[in-house]
Amino acid sequence: MIDDGLGPVYNAQSCTECHQNPVTGAISQVSELRAGHKDGYGNFVDAPGGSLINDRAVNASIQERVPDAEKIRALRMSLNVLGDGFIEAVNSSTLIAIAAAQPLQSGGLIAGQAIYVPVLESYGAMSVGRFGWKDQHASLLSFAADAYLNEMGITNRFFPTENSSLGRSVVAFDAVPNDPEDVGNDIDDFADFMRATKAPPRDSALAYTYDAVTGSLLFNQIGCNICHVTTMTTAPAGTTTDAGFFVPAALGDKIIHPFSDFLLHDIGTGDGIVQNGGQSTANELRTAALWGLRTHDRLMHDGLTYTFKEAILRHGGEASGVRAQFQLLPPMQQNQIITFLKSL
Repeated sequence: MIDDGLGPVYNAQSCTECHQNPVTGAISQVSELRAGHKDGYGNFVDAPGGSLINDRAVNASIQERVPDAEKIRALRMSLNVLGDGFIEAVNSSTLIAIAAAQPLQSGGLIAGQAIYVPVLESYGAMSVGRFGWKDQHASLLSFAADAYLNEMGITNRFFPTENSSLGRSVVAFDAVPNDPEDVGNDIDDFADFMRATKAPPRDSALAYTYDAVTGSLLFNQIGCNICHVTTMTTAPAGTTTDAGFFVPAALGDKIIHPFSDFLLHDIGTGDGIVQNGGQSTANELRTAALWGLRTHDRLMHDGLTYTFKEAILRHGGEASGVRAQFQLLPPMQQNQIITFLKSL
């Protein structure tokens, strides 16, 4: 509701608009739009007011749209947040070790980047980013606070100032001018919800078929698992991560299968947008977590790919060698890998 603080510029009226298929917390067909341009030195610069171009507004006079001068435009699909509590409970050292091992596994062709980003609730602490397409957040509370402001226009204790409309003030359209609007700290409840969700289950009818099992072996054999890491172990229960997250028994010492390294890579599909990682990350994106993949009908970061095979063939850059290995497989084995993906 507008009277509760929605907007003035925003993308959705609730978390479930972007995280609902097939259950609350999962993915959807909803994307966000970002834009910017390069300066005279080739560095990315945000559009006025920030790279996020909000799709909706409480009044038509403050509706945002991409200015002609912002030649870099990018779509970002909503991400699955189911099981994210386990990802928050993974030590940064685990992700750094994965990054260090990748060049050795790939002959130097694959080298994921771990970036340190601020943990908003830890007042100056930094931790390895793992949430968002650019790894722009290291904790679920930071992620929740960002989503409340940037997706719903609800100010909170970490983001107490309303977004502008392409740099223009929206004060005249703010129905709740006393910021922060999230006086009940709903962002904490949202973070706790994400921490309490189970990881997306596999398709039990398909996962243990001959083709899916064989496809899993081929997936590893050709190197997909170098980035889409099959197995991780969370930090011990009762410990505190470098992001300041106390790992409860429900999340600690757990073996998980996210099929991601949660690192940034350049696979030739980069959107040119820079967030917390600096200019070197402009064309890098976080490896998509493949658990829950069978619920996605729009693939890759921009949602512009529609079949699993097309998604594989779209991989370039660091993933060029792995893609080439897939292309060398006979059609039957390619289809077995796709059957495996359909089971996730």
